[in-house]
Amino acid sequence: MSQVDPSPNNFIRQIINEDLASGKHQSIQTRFPPEPNGYLHIGHAKSICLNFGIAQDYQGKCNLRFDDTNPEKESVEYVESIQRDVRWLGFEWSGDIRYSSDYFEQLYGYAVELIEKGLAYVDELSPEEIREYRGTLTTPGRNSPFRERLPADSLVIFQRMRAGEFAEGSVCLRAKIDMASPFMVMRDPVLYRVRFAHHHQTGDKWCIYPMYDFTHCISDALEGISHSLCTLEFQDNRRLYDWVLDNISIDCHPRQYEFSRLNLEYTVMSKRKLNQLVAEGYVQGWDDPRMPTISGMRRRGYTPAAMREFCTRIGVTKQDNIIEMGMLEACIREDLNENAPRAMAVLQPIRLVIENLSEEHEEILHAPRHPNKPEMGTRELPFSREIWIDAADFREEANKKYKRLVLGKEVRLRNAYVIKAERIEKDSAGHISTIYCSYDPQTLGQDPMDGRKVRGVIHWVSARHCVPAEVRLYDRLFNVPNPGAVESFEEVLNPDSLKVLIGAMVEPSLAESQPEQAFQFEREGYFCRDNKSDKLVFNLTVALRDSWGKEEQA
Repeated sequence: MSQVDPSPNNFIRQIINEDLASGKHQSIQTRFPPEPNGYLHIGHAKSICLNFGIAQDYQGKCNLRFDDTNPEKESVEYVESIQRDVRWLGFEWSGDIRYSSDYFEQLYGYAVELIEKGLAYVDELSPEEIREYRGTLTTPGRNSPFRERLPADSLVIFQRMRAGEFAEGSVCLRAKIDMASPFMVMRDPVLYRVRFAHHHQTGDKWCIYPMYDFTHCISDALEGISHSLCTLEFQDNRRLYDWVLDNISIDCHPRQYEFSRLNLEYTVMSKRKLNQLVAEGYVQGWDDPRMPTISGMRRRGYTPAAMREFCTRIGVTKQDNIIEMGMLEACIREDLNENAPRAMAVLQPIRLVIENLSEEHEEILHAPRHPNKPEMGTRELPFSREIWIDAADFREEANKKYKRLVLGKEVRLRNAYVIKAERIEKDSAGHISTIYCSYDPQTLGQDPMDGRKVRGVIHWVSARHCVPAEVRLYDRLFNVPNPGAVESFEEVLNPDSLKVLIGAMVEPSLAESQPEQAFQFEREGYFCRDNKSDKLVFNLTVALRDSWGKEEQA
């Protein structure tokens, strides 16, 4: 018997504990049932962590089942991407992958049973007429003229539907429930429709396909699911879930429980809108690092641990809300601060020459890979007469608040020496092309001997040894916190959501980095190597500090 969690942290775990304690269930069986019609997003990550996490914690099982009842919008590409995402998040499903299409023959048999019981009928109203007859939230629906068709007649036509004798939209199978129900889902919902579409699992075997509400509950029952967990938009559908199972000859009757879906600031969670972003070229594919898809966030540098922690922090409730982007970014920032090795990268290089070093000078300095983890070792930093520093780290004149290099003043090079800016050289356009400095050879690892105070610390790379790289700076995809509420979300896309820096220079150790490997670029932010480019490309994961909102208010 599964162990009872003594301190449930949400209402679903409380229900499970009570069910185990009462003997209602001896073991826990959950499922994750995505539609293979797009890539998973962070909202699905919440459901994955909930369903697989419960199965893990209660020594139960969690199935991966594809709800593949709409073949026109589905593909093997999506099936494979979903499997990758589940495994990347750190979970493994029980047994073989399952498909709703595995149960098509049984589903057909249960539909026949409902027809024979007089609880389903073949309707010849058009889809438009069915919508018209259904009524509104304030007016009851009307019975279809085909509602009282004899079961034997409906059964013959249903068999002919399966044989491919009817055109799409000309007939459908509907449940016979209550056209006056206050719940729209119970007004004789469609159970089967005709679709001449090639299916990625069953090929051309079927030309009638069951609807989600009919398929899902029966699939749960056939798999012995103990707790069927879904989001709040399916709350009313629970009535149909129970009605179907109550009226067919099946032993298992799972219970459905609803929780609030994840809504995140500055993005959209609608698959339709995400597909539109991809199809219309607003982003560069489902795995664009600006997308809230799991594959996009993975490419941007988010880690499985950070995403699992985020899902834990937001919790499981029945209350809809919009989660602040800062909460997600805090999780990845904490993870990378603890685990990412350090490196130096100059994103907007400007040439700096140390004049009191010889042209041939070259030495190897050493720096820790992580300041708080000596077990991660050190890295070599070549040092020479010419280096690159970031253009933002130098000014000809500045007040005392500016803690970087100023003409006539001193600053420390990170993990190296103290230098003093002596003079500058400008190009024909008046832009600084070279900064000429001197260095104090007595300041490696120690303060100036005469007690001079140094303004600050800047990062650098050796011009002779550094490696060129492309750096992609990502920002929020939208300019407003809730783009889903805007009539035309294209109008609130952030034009600065991606900036590409071609001429960045990075320390030589980064040339051997691996795809998806994360680093803290010192004084810049957290970056990871892109997992699609053959070139040396680094994607910004998150800034060192949460300054986005402050910059917005400034």
